[in-house]
Amino acid sequence: MKENKTLKKATIVKPIVEEFGFKLNDFNVLHDTIKSGNTLGSILDHQNLGDKRVYDLMEKVRDSFNPRNIRVGKPYTILRSKDRYKKMQAFIYQPDRSSYYVIDLRDSVTVYKKIRPTKIIKRTIVGELDGSLSQALSDEGVDVALANKITKVYAWSIDFFKLQKGDKFAVTFTERFIDDTIYDGVEDLKAAFFEYKGKKIYAFSFAQNESSDKIDYFDHEGKALKSFFLKAPLKYVNITSRFSKNRFHPVQHRWKAHKGTDYAAPTGTPIMTTASGVVEQSGYTAGNGNFVKVRHDKTYSTQYLHMSKILVRRGQRVSQGDIIGKVGSTGLATGPHVCYRFWKNGVQVDALGLKLPNSEPMNKSNLPRFMTQMEPMKRELDSIANLKFKK
Repeated sequence: MKENKTLKKATIVKPIVEEFGFKLNDFNVLHDTIKSGNTLGSILDHQNLGDKRVYDLMEKVRDSFNPRNIRVGKPYTILRSKDRYKKMQAFIYQPDRSSYYVIDLRDSVTVYKKIRPTKIIKRTIVGELDGSLSQALSDEGVDVALANKITKVYAWSIDFFKLQKGDKFAVTFTERFIDDTIYDGVEDLKAAFFEYKGKKIYAFSFAQNESSDKIDYFDHEGKALKSFFLKAPLKYVNITSRFSKNRFHPVQHRWKAHKGTDYAAPTGTPIMTTASGVVEQSGYTAGNGNFVKVRHDKTYSTQYLHMSKILVRRGQRVSQGDIIGKVGSTGLATGPHVCYRFWKNGVQVDALGLKLPNSEPMNKSNLPRFMTQMEPMKRELDSIANLKFKK
């Protein structure tokens, strides 16, 4: 006797998807990005709303959201009804990962902005160089954008081209997570050390003014890392000729003093002013080519020669790190480079041989508070490094 088998048809339950405050299962959903030439008006024109309805919507939207602020490449979502009319029910625009704008058409038109909840998580990593800093951070599973923050903090004390294989580092930093799960990048650099030329150089963030958001970085003794001058006028350094009282000139073919430091770089590389000041000279001479001279105070001035392009004018105030020109080979030059010249009390001197002052030193009254904040961060860096390298 054959046994009757009843096969039950499985019921497939679709998971409920909620986003932007809507249950997306209830709509036909279109995800897209802003294309070149798109405007909010042109996108709405394609939703079968009619010219008057689009006009009324644009007028309503302007009170809460500037339609001109939409940018190419940014995502948007359109929710349409599931009936045969497929009427637009909502438009959502995301200017960044942490926020979005909603135009809700379901009843009366409402326009509002929502901020997604963001969590900041602290993390400490320890590594050893086997190549570039970016590669070392990537090997530790860290966003390489952290490398830019590190190089800015240490711009006055470390030449990253001279870091060697095997040099060790430790970094404490914070990362942003949206809705607990969406990674949104590195937030702040809290503390770090780098082994450089046989010693550890520490950096700790600290606000001297507790009511201000301004953060500076100091070593473990409270000495400012930031110097009055950057170490070089280029982000990446390749010295081809140093300050010398007697050098054979490659163009003039004779021995003469070279009162500057030559940094080679491709034509068009940005040249930075190494300290804040006022542009004293900006122009061209047969020997200097295109050049800029900046007066920083009563004591110091700097000059930048052989530019392909000058980006500042005489009398303009510039801040440390501002781009003042582009590398070139104008004037007496055999190839693209910037000749960096330095004056102290009206006399040209070797910038690399000077002991230059730090800026914004630690206020003595702040030192106890700094030490209280710094010491546990230093212990954490050192202990994690000791565990990893078993010292």
